[in-house]
Amino acid sequence: MSVIYVLLAISIAVALIFFTAFIISVRNGQYDDSYTPSVRMLFEDEIVKNSSTDEKPKKSIQLNK
Repeated sequence: MSVIYVLLAISIAVALIFFTAFIISVRNGQYDDSYTPSVRMLFEDEIVKNSSTDEKPKKSIQLNK
């Protein structure tokens, strides 16, 4: 039974170490992306295809003013 307590203590300690490392890396800007926004306009937009091409287009209703 004491082994469970030791393993629980070790797992909590490891989790706290990883959480602290994550917080430190976020504060230091490790995950900031400074490259993608500058080249985003160079990428072409993907063409979105309709799932069913045999549907008739909807007619728009024009209201008289």
